[in-house]
Amino acid sequence: MTVVGLDDTDSRERGMCTTYVAAQIAARLRRQGATVSRLLLVRLNPAVPYKTRGNAALAVHTDADPDRAFSIARGRLESLSETADERTNPGLVVAEGGIEDVSDDVSAFSRRAIREHLEIAEAATVVERHGYRSWHAGDGRGRIGALAAIGSRRALSEWTYEHISYRDSSRWGTPRDVDRESVFDAADCGYPDVWDTVDRGENETVCVPHTPGPILYGIRGDDPGTVRDVAGMIESEPAASSQLFVTNQGTDVHLREGDLESVADGRAYRVDGRVASEPETRRGGHVFFDLAAGSADASRLECAAFEPTKRFRDRVRALRVGDRLTACGEVSRGTLKLEKFAVRELVTTERVTPTCPDCERTMKSAGRNQGYRCRDCGTNRDEKVERGLERDLETGWYEVPPCARRHISKPLVRGGFDAPTHPER
Repeated sequence: MTVVGLDDTDSRERGMCTTYVAAQIAARLRRQGATVSRLLLVRLNPAVPYKTRGNAALAVHTDADPDRAFSIARGRLESLSETADERTNPGLVVAEGGIEDVSDDVSAFSRRAIREHLEIAEAATVVERHGYRSWHAGDGRGRIGALAAIGSRRALSEWTYEHISYRDSSRWGTPRDVDRESVFDAADCGYPDVWDTVDRGENETVCVPHTPGPILYGIRGDDPGTVRDVAGMIESEPAASSQLFVTNQGTDVHLREGDLESVADGRAYRVDGRVASEPETRRGGHVFFDLAAGSADASRLECAAFEPTKRFRDRVRALRVGDRLTACGEVSRGTLKLEKFAVRELVTTERVTPTCPDCERTMKSAGRNQGYRCRDCGTNRDEKVERGLERDLETGWYEVPPCARRHISKPLVRGGFDAPTHPER
């Protein structure tokens, strides 16, 4: 087997999509008589600053001769990559051998690329060590993702699927003609095996991008047949081509276990703590609170639900000091950007000024350290009393809505979580 890895062909302003380049490589290989067994769409660390959008790297698994596969792939990258954008630095790596031939260091490189920041020089060293064929343009940063894609099939154990339909090139950059009602109907038919197709709360077709690139729509789910079927239900402008990808999307593989004392910028974590400050809505509609490890003087981590997370912010606003959580998200500039959180324990009582049992009025302070007194009835209480709280939250997992979900984040509807879930649709 031959594995073709590629990355960094697109541009924020000029468009293109690395999935499209990979699909074009696969199509050309097939036209020349080769078999393509699968295409992998591998989402890498979403926190790297130099990503384009979703930080995807691609791998094409084929039985083509390595030299021939390299020649075809290089030709497609040279032709299609948006290198007019100086931030686009495509890379190509071609490896000979099957999944079982991937070495430990390449497999480890793939796992690290999903959770860490890696350097171009390290990728170049590993490529040279194994004698892989490679090509790049610009500084060749795309070699990091290309090499990570080579080792990903061995490195990862959980996979999902995405069926992507592509536009005719004459339509790129123009508004997409996709029937909204058919998308919502298709999403209902496929749910829950197919997820993040629409956002019902925001009335948004999540599967239809707004970028100038070649994608018409992409359908994600747990079963390859179902994502194909749902894609077939959507009424739209004619699709020029389509491709099924095996992917690590929706798996949470980017999250690492951490603690509040050791989190670092540019990585994504799952951390435990207690809410240490009342949620505060700041300018722009962003909601912030502090998470603490335990005691009042323990390390704190600022957590945020930003405005694009929409109704998820109401879940965050419903938190109270003392609630025990597991929080998940990327850390940037010392702030954890919430993707989901689990309520482990809710504060169910609060201490309040006592009420007079005779007249039912709220008592007043009797003076410093002298308790409370009803001035009308003369009744006394030594201290505040506990009162039950009605909470708008339950224990379990809460998540951002589909319109705000990162590609690699795991939707609650997929299951496998350690507490009850409250999925967003």
